[in-house]
Amino acid sequence: MDASTRHHDLIMANRVTDTPVYNSAGERIGHIDNLSIDKVSGQVLYALLSFGGFLGIGDKLHPLPWDRLGYDPAKGGYVLPLSKAQLEAAPALTPEDLEDLGAGASWRDAVHNYYAGPGAPPF
Repeated sequence: MDASTRHHDLIMANRVTDTPVYNSAGERIGHIDNLSIDKVSGQVLYALLSFGGFLGIGDKLHPLPWDRLGYDPAKGGYVLPLSKAQLEAAPALTPEDLEDLGAGASWRDAVHNYYAGPGAPPF
């Protein structure tokens, strides 16, 4: 068994970036562009999904709660239980929003309300 087929419970962040993301129908909908990690706890809170552009132009970055992604070894990527239409309606970040990633509560509230619903405990 070579290193690429061995099962691991841990993964390096640089192996997560550029990993494809599929919807429940098996369609490739984007890739992981980056991760948002809590400075204090060290937990990955969000995967930033690059979605919607062509050849890197016009991509939107969608912060996905990390626990919403499931890894599928057969696909070699993550599966997100959303349709393309649901993802298009999900909160997205602009390059300017990325500058305030740790400070802007408004986009975090929008992400939380979209994926968990108002009143649900935080991720």
